[in-house]
Amino acid sequence: MKIETRRLQYHDGDVVLEGMVAWDGDARGPLPGVMIAHAWGGEGDFENGKARALAELGYVGFALDMYGKGRRGGNPDENAALMQPFVENRSLLQARIGAALAACRALPEVDAARMAAIGFCFGGMCVLDLARSGADLRAVVSFHGLLGAPGNTRDVQIPARVLVLHGHDDPMVPVDQVVALQTELSEAGADWQVHVYGNTMHAFTNPAAADPDFGTVYSAVADRRSWRAMSDFLEDSLA
Repeated sequence: MKIETRRLQYHDGDVVLEGMVAWDGDARGPLPGVMIAHAWGGEGDFENGKARALAELGYVGFALDMYGKGRRGGNPDENAALMQPFVENRSLLQARIGAALAACRALPEVDAARMAAIGFCFGGMCVLDLARSGADLRAVVSFHGLLGAPGNTRDVQIPARVLVLHGHDDPMVPVDQVVALQTELSEAGADWQVHVYGNTMHAFTNPAAADPDFGTVYSAVADRRSWRAMSDFLEDSLA
């Protein structure tokens, strides 16, 4: 196996976006594509590492860009300023990640009929909204994502399988939001699963998360378990 990477520019209307693609250069023929939606700081080393890890599992990993080429946050205030327009305008969010799906599907390395998306924190909300919009892909996986419904997809059926990986002690996502999401997914006809990890807070996959007062704490156990759950889910969904 020879993991190769390249930067990819694509567009959402007039907005120039740039992400990273990783794939096995020794593979024969197209592979399933798995997009990675970033947390509130923007696409970076964490997401690029996940793209490489997915390439090692036999997929084309695409670390997408929600904010625009070169637009990244460096602290919580900057991160929040970048994320907030998409939280407030979920149609904008859905269009932006839809552009990423189109760009990934068009890659020559990708089997366009076998697509999935995973996301972390803000990215979890992004991939859930992609599924909620009725997008044509096989599966989405949310890691400690924001779960609130967008309000503009109430009557849309969800063809994608959905896996939500959630920390029970996440202060940003109270239990009633988890229950509401389950009801929402059932009403939309989705094939869904929710895995809840006890004694686990927000950002549990991020080794740099170490702020219990803010609610973000890394958990090696939940990180390992959630990645294994995702791997099994994608293997089943993209076969």
